[in-house]
Amino acid sequence: MRCSGDGLHGARARGLIAVLWRAGLRIQEALDLNELDLDRRRGSVLVRRGKGGRRREVGMDDWGFEQLEPWLKAREQMPVGPLFCVIDGRTRGRAWYASAARAALRRRAARAGVRRRFAPHQLRHAHAIELAREGVPLNVIQRQLGHRNLGVTSIYLQGIDPDEIIQTVHSRRPPMIPASVGLTLPRSRS
Repeated sequence: MRCSGDGLHGARARGLIAVLWRAGLRIQEALDLNELDLDRRRGSVLVRRGKGGRRREVGMDDWGFEQLEPWLKAREQMPVGPLFCVIDGRTRGRAWYASAARAALRRRAARAGVRRRFAPHQLRHAHAIELAREGVPLNVIQRQLGHRNLGVTSIYLQGIDPDEIIQTVHSRRPPMIPASVGLTLPRSRS
């Protein structure tokens, strides 16, 4: 986000990153938003057409809304249209294509020194992992992401660092009963 630059293009990029990361939206869900889909007072974002055409309301924290605010102010000076729109030229105010948004975010990631290939969907995965680390129940994460299947949500959480898994298992309490209880095999009566 620090390498997004100044001006309208930077504000739009930071706003998009905030929505992808802090609300966990897919790129097309974010690009389909309009200003009326945001409710800062409630901390919610309305996804009108999620995957499979499903509608859902998700949460976004105050920090995410703060990062989006400069873009919202700039957006007021442009023609009515989607929240994340084209800034320059004769198509100003119209929908920003997902391919163009991905390319803009990849350029910024390269500028920031990200050496791996970057995809906006990684921000959605980061959102899920952060929620899990904060102790948010799996079914709430599932609803936030708009997954029908809990198995898909658990795949998102496979990105948890192996050191975290080792530390969690290593710090378990010892068993409350002796380890030998229940381990003896019953004698056969033959």
